[in-house]
Amino acid sequence: MRIDVLLNKLCIVKTRSIAKNACDKSAIIVNNKPAKASMEIRVNDIIECNMFGYVTSIRISKLPVGNIAKKDVMEYYELIERKKMELL
Repeated sequence: MRIDVLLNKLCIVKTRSIAKNACDKSAIIVNNKPAKASMEIRVNDIIECNMFGYVTSIRISKLPVGNIAKKDVMEYYELIERKKMELL
């Protein structure tokens, strides 16, 4: 599944276009490499999002098929770390 679609389905970003723009600005890192919006994500990939004033790291535990309810999104990923961005 594409990273921009996944971030939208897991409610990490509000829209797919926000996820695409974040990838274009190198704010999304997958397995320590900057991600393009079309990058395919697999189970156990680690995604780091540098957005909204936080650095959030998650590990994908399973990929969603179709739409999922907002209350069920935590079944699909494990939160590794979430910390405030340091200001320069």
